[in-house]
Amino acid sequence: MKQYQIIISRSEYWDKVYACWLGKNIGGTLGAPFEGKKFVNDLDFYATLVSEAAPNDDLDFQLVWLKMLEDWGINIKLEKLAEYWLKHLSAYPWNEYGFCQRNLRRGLLPPVSGCFENYYVDEMGSPIRSEIWACIAPGNPQLAASYAWKDSCLDHSGGEGMYGEMFWAAVESAAFVISDVETLIRIGLNMIPLHSQISRVIREALWCYKNNVRWAEARERIVQWYGHNSACHAVQNHGFTILGLLYGRDFGDKLCKAVNCGYDTDCTGATLGSLLGMLLGTKGIPDEWKKGVGEKIVLHKYTRLDDAPKTIAELTDRVMTVAEKVLEENPGVKFGEHTVIPENCVTLLMRNELAVSLLKNDVQSSVRSVGDYEVWLHYNGEPVIYPGVGKTLGVRVLKDNREVDLEVSLRVPPDWRVLELESIFGHKRFLVEASRVEETNKLSVEFENSAAQFIILGPGEARGYPSGQNVPACPTCHGYKGHCLCVKE
Repeated sequence: MKQYQIIISRSEYWDKVYACWLGKNIGGTLGAPFEGKKFVNDLDFYATLVSEAAPNDDLDFQLVWLKMLEDWGINIKLEKLAEYWLKHLSAYPWNEYGFCQRNLRRGLLPPVSGCFENYYVDEMGSPIRSEIWACIAPGNPQLAASYAWKDSCLDHSGGEGMYGEMFWAAVESAAFVISDVETLIRIGLNMIPLHSQISRVIREALWCYKNNVRWAEARERIVQWYGHNSACHAVQNHGFTILGLLYGRDFGDKLCKAVNCGYDTDCTGATLGSLLGMLLGTKGIPDEWKKGVGEKIVLHKYTRLDDAPKTIAELTDRVMTVAEKVLEENPGVKFGEHTVIPENCVTLLMRNELAVSLLKNDVQSSVRSVGDYEVWLHYNGEPVIYPGVGKTLGVRVLKDNREVDLEVSLRVPPDWRVLELESIFGHKRFLVEASRVEETNKLSVEFENSAAQFIILGPGEARGYPSGQNVPACPTCHGYKGHCLCVKE
């Protein structure tokens, strides 16, 4: 008989997932009125009387990913994430969301879609959508973090936002089986680079708490050493969320301490609310906080998803169905009647090989799936070719996450020149040169009677974008211009 190392009670799992989404709605609703305000608040409850959850992209993106998992299974492909973004989330114009879509519509696939001409790679857009990956991979932090890496490739490649989503996905996955907060933080930190700002600010918040630094002083230390002019910058906000988690006395006080730090308050509140729900379960969330948001899921107006869950209970049921499939294929954890935690549980939760291997991937590349193969085109820098200037491109072909040695050729436009170079570290390399370049140029990686299509831009389509500026928005509905609520897609 196959021996499973961690067993999670089905009823306990369902309760924690339900409390996760409930906590996310509570924290997001608490923080929403103060989003973007950098001053210190003095909240001890909702600022205004509420009767339902505030609509929040923090949740909506994850509903789209749930739909993708239901439609296509748990073997997540970057192309599918991009496809579902364009289909269901195309009206979102803000910051990294807008620039992700701009790149996708130009033909640039993840992970390069998440970093090219995108000033906002260090912001909060991906850390706020970590819970879905934790919930479908309970008790398997490195798997949850690997899902988060794929998700964050869309709009935060190589940025602090990527590290933030991986951190929270791991912490939340581990929270299904252990509750010691400091250990959870260490597990999350084990999935991301030591040198990252996210890692450093979390360690600073933890240091302040362990050295009896007062909450207000700790908050000022985060602002002084890690603060950014953008309220949505991920680094300071991760520090604030950790301060709330560590310094708060109970559910409500922890949420308020995080939100009272200011800045991206709906996100800090929503993420912490999710984690507290996982840790405390539904019984640990006071009734007065539950009553404010209720059971209903309220979509943001920019989310196009006809069959979204209507209630938190429906969402929980659907997530559990996907989690069953994930656990079947990853036998380190299984569902059972009772939770069983082995003595070496923390050692198991600290494993990070999968997360570390993904962090080694080149984000200056695009990925396509062709049958059982995954084809990576490495731009070796920006995804741009200039007339008369040779550019070296790299190609990798993977099957079952392992590189395979195949005969590969690169087809380019008719008037271009291509020269195959010596392979390095398993990368097929090609020198490409053209005297004339279009704004958008098609390349094709061909192998075994198959082909994967890619785009490389010309200088006319890659003129740069000023830092801190957003993509054009519709003057009527304020969505992504041309793909907004005023346009039927």
